Amino acid sequence: MPTKCAPEDLPVLFLYDMDPEWESKDRTAALESNEKMTAALKTAGHPVIPVEVNDNNLDSLLSYYSAEKLIVFNQCESIPGIPHSEHQAARIVESQGFTYTGSTPDVLNLAGNKIKTKKVLDSLDIRTPEWKVYYKPVADDWNLFPAIVKTTYEHCSIGLDSESVVMNTRELESRIEYLLENYNQPAMVEDFIDGREFHVPLWGNGTVRILPAVEMDFSAFSDIHDRLCTYDSKFDPCSLHYNKIESLIPAPLDNEMLHALEKISIRTYRAIGCRDYGRLDVRGRGGKFYVLDVNPNADLDRDASIACSAEYSGLSYPEMMHYLVRLAADRHALYSQF
Repeated sequence: MPTKCAPEDLPVLFLYDMDPEWESKDRTAALESNEKMTAALKTAGHPVIPVEVNDNNLDSLLSYYSAEKLIVFNQCESIPGIPHSEHQAARIVESQGFTYTGSTPDVLNLAGNKIKTKKVLDSLDIRTPEWKVYYKPVADDWNLFPAIVKTTYEHCSIGLDSESVVMNTRELESRIEYLLENYNQPAMVEDFIDGREFHVPLWGNGTVRILPAVEMDFSAFSDIHDRLCTYDSKFDPCSLHYNKIESLIPAPLDNEMLHALEKISIRTYRAIGCRDYGRLDVRGRGGKFYVLDVNPNADLDRDASIACSAEYSGLSYPEMMHYLVRLAADRHALYSQF
């Protein structure tokens, strides 16, 4: 069980990244999201110190703070200037002796690599879409269509748009070439599961609790190319995907299907080694569920799936944020005693 310390006795260092190279609109959106989180922690009663990481000197930045007294609320998704460095940021926080929210560096590194994640899930017979990785724009050995083409190392649906769904070899090879040229990484091709999509929030350590699943409703789209969560659907309020994809909470599922979704989700959470919280993206087809993606340190914005699901369960946003601090505090040398 997490510590029973009162919020005022659990001081938080709220750590977040702010890359100077980001566009102005991205910086504004990130600041607004982080301000909501710090405000929620303060409302819950926590003393909060916001710390912005805007260069690659995270080590020296943390040296000004006490690991013995503070719990790091880790929202550092990268070290500015170093691509795909979320796990490196967590490793630095850990090396400085801090207790922090969310998953370990090894888990973040694993989940940030779709190839390694697929291999882990395949080894445990956890169902995912059929897949193959391509390093060149030649794919005459792939014969499952429709297919979807993804980046291998990005998150937040970076690289996903309506052109990601392909219907034949010509389109497939063209999209592979596009990702190779624009993202400088291998392309992952999957069988496109044209079915219902669910975002499944989970939290806990040891005993894992699954929160109400959120269904992403694509019924506004008749074209198969549009029935997916794109980058724009998450970050561009002017886009069609952002405005037309509906979130249904709780997802309308009968007891049998709900049990099956819970089973595959908890198995996946444990298989990847998620800690404190996470979110899975899962699709259903033909009465079976397929794991699409694992997000260990998932989006905690006020409007994101985890917060919405927690609110539906009866927890306010400040209460949710406090609960995550308590989970981390249970690992702290001082606060775990209470």
